[in-house]
Amino acid sequence: MRRTLPIVLKLCAALAVTLATLWAALAAYWSDVESAAGRTLLAMAVVAGTGLCFALIRRRGRALAAWLCGFALFAAWWSAIAPSNQRDWQPDVAVLPYAQVQGDLVTVRNIRNVAYRTETDYQPRYHDKTFDLKKLEGVDLIAVYWMGDAIAHVMVSFVFQGQDALCFSIETRKEKGEGYSALKGFFKQYELTYVAAEERDLIRLRTDHRVPPEDVYLFRTRMPEANARKLFLEYVKKINSLYETPEYYNTLTTNCTTNVVRHVRAFEGRLRYSWKILFSGYAPQYVYELGGLEDSLPFEELKAKSYVNPKARAAGDAPDFSARIRSGLPGMPGP
Repeated sequence: MRRTLPIVLKLCAALAVTLATLWAALAAYWSDVESAAGRTLLAMAVVAGTGLCFALIRRRGRALAAWLCGFALFAAWWSAIAPSNQRDWQPDVAVLPYAQVQGDLVTVRNIRNVAYRTETDYQPRYHDKTFDLKKLEGVDLIAVYWMGDAIAHVMVSFVFQGQDALCFSIETRKEKGEGYSALKGFFKQYELTYVAAEERDLIRLRTDHRVPPEDVYLFRTRMPEANARKLFLEYVKKINSLYETPEYYNTLTTNCTTNVVRHVRAFEGRLRYSWKILFSGYAPQYVYELGGLEDSLPFEELKAKSYVNPKARAAGDAPDFSARIRSGLPGMPGP
């Protein structure tokens, strides 16, 4: 045991140094250095620096200490890279929403309702609307699947009596010409944005205009009225915060699912994180298991009956789009 322990510790230290160096090299390559050649040289310097540190300093303890100092300096530099609201944004995320609260009345500014011809050919449109919190009648969970059961984009929709629903989609705020990469999402490549939009926009983009179409499921939650109000105000608080102070998106810690959980935990501390949050495709099942969805049906049957793609295509641009896609869904109130 005495002989084995030092070997295990050395192996763990070597693995930690290797992984940290890999992270630092990727962080350097995707840093805010403007020149691509400069970023490449910086990433190569990170790897070379680690190698030289352990090659030139014979005592492993001193070599590790020297490496830690260099890594700490790099991490401090990288941590200082700040997000911005001033970039050449893609038109669909160029305008940020914000809200004004006066008692029970909440006026949301810059609600998006894009007119799509195709996914990439569209006309952004925005409007303002005032919502009465006394008329908030339901909170719906929307899960969008495009690559199997484990991964989904999660959105939350608030339904008001006599009005269209207001839907929030937590997304990356991409610049013109920029694509999404889950790996790059770990390295401050995207600012975070909350899209506040009409459901006609966010749902039909996925059912009608993306190729291939994505599968959209809509679930009515059993959230009590008081908590529904609190959750809506948590979203309002966040969009106002992002309007003033930008933040970075992170693939693991700050995304479309973890932020929803964070908002709910702000007033309902019993909600716990789970691997089903990390693998966001299982988030609806997790909410079901907590008693948050209609439970008169087995989950798989509930999910099958909550599929809204045909309803969304049939509703088109109808002014009562939100009511049409909910007609006959489990857990929804009748006409």
